[in-house]
Amino acid sequence: MLSPSSIKAKARDLGFDLCGIAPADSFPELAFLREWLQRGYAGTMEWMARSADRRADVRQVVPGARSVIVTGTLYNTDRPYSADLPAHVARISRYAWGDDYHDVLKRRLDALLAWMRAESPETFAACGYVDTGPVQERVYAQYAGLGWIGKNTCLINRELGSWLFLSEIITTLPLEPDTQGLEQCGSCTRCLEACPTGALVEPGVLDSKRCLSYLTIEHRGDMPAEHRHALGAHVYGCDVCQEVCPYNQPAPHSSDAAWQPRSGLDLPALVDLSRRSDAEWAAVLTGSPMKRAKVAGLRRNIDVALRNSGL
Repeated sequence: MLSPSSIKAKARDLGFDLCGIAPADSFPELAFLREWLQRGYAGTMEWMARSADRRADVRQVVPGARSVIVTGTLYNTDRPYSADLPAHVARISRYAWGDDYHDVLKRRLDALLAWMRAESPETFAACGYVDTGPVQERVYAQYAGLGWIGKNTCLINRELGSWLFLSEIITTLPLEPDTQGLEQCGSCTRCLEACPTGALVEPGVLDSKRCLSYLTIEHRGDMPAEHRHALGAHVYGCDVCQEVCPYNQPAPHSSDAAWQPRSGLDLPALVDLSRRSDAEWAAVLTGSPMKRAKVAGLRRNIDVALRNSGL
């Protein structure tokens, strides 16, 4: 018999560290997206505006949706934080060291959904997403009890910290929801104070145009002059606002082979990255989330980082 407890047990068997259930409701946090877009904080990510209506309510994604099953997967591995690395080492976001989480987690999510269909005595509609669909997944993760949305805009779990991949299944099944996660940041403002570019303009609000992750991954063209120095040695993404979070001091490590640093991305030197040929980059980026920045974007980032380091 399909039940919330059996779904959570199966999710853990498939490699998910967290699993909870949220009702497919119109939560107040979902409405802020439109204001965020109107402020221009999305930068050139125009696809967010195009899907704003669907992002405001998962029932526009799966008609008749009753529940959202949210999973969390720890990806932190046993490597130093960026602040503890030598200046010549390239800063690459931890999530990008291993295999592409979209592919790995989608296979696991598909397996969970296939099991649910086999176990359910009734047919139901459902759709699964891994950071690709028109879903404000952190909001649903909070209402599914996986944690709370921190001042750094990341979902934070009291035991696991914030190094978490989120994925979800939106379904018409009327599953009993979990208790909402409650905010536990308190008066802490470490993430806002540590952000290299001041991209966290207020607690829980990110101006993407100033965020190093946006600038090194989503932004095309030249690096804005006003942010080049702040880039430091970052060549793909930025983890600073998570590294300083008390709930990541320290954070547990994952032994999952999928998230372990692959050859060529395990604390590489900036100079070594700059010397790679396009063919070498193609090999390294195969099956990696870093391919989103494209080789041209990575070379741009590496060039700025080299200039910052004086190498």
